[in-house]
Amino acid sequence: MTATGTYGLSTEARNLQWLLGNLVEEVPGVHSVTVVSSDGLMLLSSDPAPQQGTTAAAEAGRPHGPRGSSADLATIVSGIGSLTIGAARLMDGGGVKQTMVAMEEGSVFVMSISDGSLLGVHAAPDCDMSVVAYHMALFVGRAGHVLTPEVRSELRKSMESTQ
Repeated sequence: MTATGTYGLSTEARNLQWLLGNLVEEVPGVHSVTVVSSDGLMLLSSDPAPQQGTTAAAEAGRPHGPRGSSADLATIVSGIGSLTIGAARLMDGGGVKQTMVAMEEGSVFVMSISDGSLLGVHAAPDCDMSVVAYHMALFVGRAGHVLTPEVRSELRKSMESTQ
């Protein structure tokens, strides 16, 4: 999980970090998880802090952002969320609850959190999609009431301080 440190964070923020880390550790096939605010800023990330001199993105020959692949996932989740919300409005479909993109080499899942934030998961192509969706729903249920404006602000500042 991102090494934002727990020193100085509220109990709610630490609990959210723990829940996110638990999602990655407990669900087979999950590579990384992120929570993105309604305005597209990354609030939480499961990616470990980049190690001195190496990152997965650098090893793959791709440029990397301030948090490596977590910044990429946050950008993708924000874009997918925006696109599906727009599509739902055009189709008079109501609120978007979840979106899944299945690719040859992986899957991306996006689920709405009650405050407008989004939970995004990058998983292996052979993951059990129903298990991933179930654990995401558990996270959303537990995190939705905790993501107050104060906690979102605290998480944002915590992410900014680690970049």
